[in-house]
Amino acid sequence: MSSSSKQREFSFVDLFSGTGGFSLGFVQEGFIDKLAIEKDESAAKTYTHNFPKSKVWIRDIRTVHSLEIIDKIGEEIDVVLASPPCEPFTAANPRRKKTPFERFYDDPQGDLIFHATRIIGDLSPKYFVIENVLPIVDAEGKEIIKEEFKTVGYSKIHFNFISCEKYGCPSYRNRVFISNVHFDLMPKRRIKVADSILDLSSPAYPNDVPNHFRLPFPKQVKKEGLGIRKGQSAVYFKGASRENRNWTKLDEKDVAPTIMGKSRFIHPIEDRPLSVREQARLMGFPDDFVFTGSVEGMFNQIGEAVPPVISKQIAKVIKTKLEKE
Repeated sequence: MSSSSKQREFSFVDLFSGTGGFSLGFVQEGFIDKLAIEKDESAAKTYTHNFPKSKVWIRDIRTVHSLEIIDKIGEEIDVVLASPPCEPFTAANPRRKKTPFERFYDDPQGDLIFHATRIIGDLSPKYFVIENVLPIVDAEGKEIIKEEFKTVGYSKIHFNFISCEKYGCPSYRNRVFISNVHFDLMPKRRIKVADSILDLSSPAYPNDVPNHFRLPFPKQVKKEGLGIRKGQSAVYFKGASRENRNWTKLDEKDVAPTIMGKSRFIHPIEDRPLSVREQARLMGFPDDFVFTGSVEGMFNQIGEAVPPVISKQIAKVIKTKLEKE
């Protein structure tokens, strides 16, 4: 085969890479990871462990100049990914600002999405995808984002609202994927808890499954959690506009609840917390994706990730478009 007929490899940069869920789906579709930027050192170490050939910068995105990225990459980038922190916008945050304007401009983390648009504008990728919670587009939020992208040269963008459990994610997760591409994903069979984790043996060392080890209940949860029915929770706390729950006893006949950074669950059959591996499975991570750091850090990495089973489908849509071009 001549070099001219070889299929070109497509590349991407991940601006808020976290542990690598967003990147993983693109790598699985054959994209080359040119650079990942992540402020949290624990998440960055997990990223490096799973993508050993990738360059990872442990940096606050506010301090990163686009020219640094261009100098590092030295070539055109096809896709820019970004998943800025959702805390300013999520209803789970009891300290969320009242108005969308305040969330973007008064919250210390609210402007991080603008640093993503800044770099996207400078790099001028063919495609970009920004993931976040749905309330980021509440009220004037959508117009604020549209204006930002128009300023950096992208006049037409799509707000792709994806209920991840409809497309192969084993847990409920409603997210918006902001892009210059419309994602028309193919629905898949819903994956119940039983299908996702019950084939794993009870966690005990030694075993051959990474991150699958037994964990104790906190004292309060042990007391409150005994005897609760499936679907009930041992801990309740107030969010910005709703009551939040934690330490929920899973129902093996249903899809798992939404997983957040601090989410913890009780096994549906055994009287114990889920292992890190079981929780990772509920987000669609394969067993060969290894999490590093403290136990709390690993659970946090999982809850803040983009499910790779979703990012892989998004990557496939973009790859098809790039191949046609």
